[in-house]
Amino acid sequence: MAAQLNTVLRATQEHMCLVPPVAGAVSVVRRSVAAALADWNVSSQIADDTLLVVSELVTNAIVHARPPAVLRLSWEPGDGVCTLRVEVTDAGPAAMGRTLACIDPDEHGRGETIVHALATRHGIRVHPGGVTRWADLVAV
Repeated sequence: MAAQLNTVLRATQEHMCLVPPVAGAVSVVRRSVAAALADWNVSSQIADDTLLVVSELVTNAIVHARPPAVLRLSWEPGDGVCTLRVEVTDAGPAAMGRTLACIDPDEHGRGETIVHALATRHGIRVHPGGVTRWADLVAV
């Protein structure tokens, strides 16, 4: 029984949500992610960093990509090292000139720097039908 319980506690947790292509979607997605992180008992440091990464990747998808976009969050607990992966998949680059009227351009342009500073690893995967931007945050 103890071996089974140990296996259950180490199972990867996943959370997915659709990212609506509208202003205000970032806060909705952040609340959804915050609830999942609380359910998974993720430390407050990793949770705070994750919410910043989620904000940047979701904003990028809303501002620069074609819908639909989907956020996938996975938490893989382990002995000594736990990995949280954030992935945002969209339908690829939007047509030139597409922006949301309520997005202030002075507040953007630092997302990649923020993700790079907070993530242990991050990258972009281009695949048929879209682009996935991902970041791994590791807790020791």
